[in-house]
Amino acid sequence: MFKTGDKIGIVCCSNGRKRTCFRQMEQLKSTLEGIGLQPVFSKYIFEKEGVHSGDAEERANALMDFYRDDEIKGIFDISGGDIANGILPYLNYEEISSSSKLFWGYSDLTTVLNAVYAKTGKPSVLYQLCNVIYEHGEKQIEDFRNTVFNDKNDLFDISYRFIQGKKMDGIVVGGNIRCFLKLAGTAFMPDFKDKILLLESCGGTIPQIETYLCQLEQMKVFDKISGILLGTFTQMEKEGCKPYVETMLRRFTGYDLPIAVTKDIGHGTDAKGIMIGKEIDRKN
Repeated sequence: MFKTGDKIGIVCCSNGRKRTCFRQMEQLKSTLEGIGLQPVFSKYIFEKEGVHSGDAEERANALMDFYRDDEIKGIFDISGGDIANGILPYLNYEEISSSSKLFWGYSDLTTVLNAVYAKTGKPSVLYQLCNVIYEHGEKQIEDFRNTVFNDKNDLFDISYRFIQGKKMDGIVVGGNIRCFLKLAGTAFMPDFKDKILLLESCGGTIPQIETYLCQLEQMKVFDKISGILLGTFTQMEKEGCKPYVETMLRRFTGYDLPIAVTKDIGHGTDAKGIMIGKEIDRKN
């Protein structure tokens, strides 16, 4: 995927980083250089007006500039929050389609990851690069390095268990449930037929998660997909909310649709990555 010394683009398509994060960004730069990569930061990283590092078109152009730069071998978004879907109309999907570069991001970047797949058929990676400097950084660095330099699967080797059914296969769509649903009714929402729907969440307790599941049901999503992969639901798990997400989900899906759960995908600093827009085959 990468060679030592390769340049990678760093963007913030969602909320800009707070100015208090400057030292953290310096740490990320140093860590990536230690891994063997040369990070090139967009000029739209830090907040300027409210949560905005730039307007939607500026942030989109910053992303496209990295797609157009032959020296940049991969693009990583290090933001999250609320405003990533604003850039979608300003992206050049023909250029993205013709590029061999992978786009990486998580949380609110669920909107971009799925839009890229819907418009180009290309996969992207649900993963937060800043995990390499967080609490589980040592393990994250090891998995990341083995995956991007040594062509191993460490970063994508997730553990899971079936709570319903015994197998599922299909192309993965979805991600953060709140952010994914921003695409409803737009040209950027992927087709659900025979897909595996990945769902995870950072915020939200029972009322919020229930309303998201209601919306998916009303969109007839559960009638079209081949299975569901549940990641972590951070706030619900932290507060010990009951019923659990899988119990809530069965009220909408019934007991025939295959469902698997994993602790490896979500907002935890120990989270692994998964390809959005790539086929997987899971068995009990």
